[in-house]
Amino acid sequence: RRAVECWVELSNGHKVWTKTVGDGPGLPLLLLHGGPGGGHDYLEPLEALSSDRPVIFYDQLGCGKSDKPENRALWTIERFADEVQEVRNALGLDRCHMLGQSWGGWLGIEYMLRQPSGLQSVVLASTSASVPQFAAECNRLISELPQEHREALQYHGARAEFEHEAYAAAEAVFYSRHLCRLEEWPDCLLRTAKNLQHNVVYETINGPNEFTTIGNLRYWNRIPDLEQIKIPVLITCGRHDELGPVCATSLYEGLSNAEMVIFEKSAHSSHIEEPEAFRELVSQFLAQNEVRY
Repeated sequence: RRAVECWVELSNGHKVWTKTVGDGPGLPLLLLHGGPGGGHDYLEPLEALSSDRPVIFYDQLGCGKSDKPENRALWTIERFADEVQEVRNALGLDRCHMLGQSWGGWLGIEYMLRQPSGLQSVVLASTSASVPQFAAECNRLISELPQEHREALQYHGARAEFEHEAYAAAEAVFYSRHLCRLEEWPDCLLRTAKNLQHNVVYETINGPNEFTTIGNLRYWNRIPDLEQIKIPVLITCGRHDELGPVCATSLYEGLSNAEMVIFEKSAHSSHIEEPEAFRELVSQFLAQNEVRY
């Protein structure tokens, strides 16, 4: 399939990398990756959707192949929502679908609340509308870990000893349960994990790891505002997801035009853990919400 890479220059002078795969007849699908700072890599399995439509990958500013400026003032959800619109404008995505995974879902919600024109439908995968709710769910999942790992996360986490051997071991157990349940993680996911190591965007917005949300988004809560979103939304999550059914249900109950699907064998990476079922679901949803033009 045809793949075209190009750099988009933002209004702040920095450049972000984009790749458009496929040139099928359907409306383009713009992907918003997680992290923040995770890069597009782990979303590569979604290239399979490009048989029907162009699929657009891009590395948000501060990670991957995009510029990595030192200015911490750039790392806010509001500026990243501005960036989504700038990418759409630059690539001529007047009408498109969007898929936001994890942090990309938070970003997608923030962007949808601006009532942008030409957005046909949105997939919110393994995400939430509230960081405090996500943090509470992580604490619940930590409480279900074996005692030694639970205590290591609590003890060393309280002392900000995130590099401690016992903490790292417990973190790995949490991730194997709630991030991706495959015995061997594919290369695309390993690349994203590497992107996130000591990534300043991630540390500024989220915190030192998935379940220590002490960044500038820690109080973000858009649950009361979801009723303003009218476009069709597909909500997905894994049964064992760190952003799982509790978070997904809040989205479903708050949105007026939504459907929700839980992947029973997945954690936080359904598109990797149950790829064929995920792709089929998303492909059908996009086709159903495609007004020919």
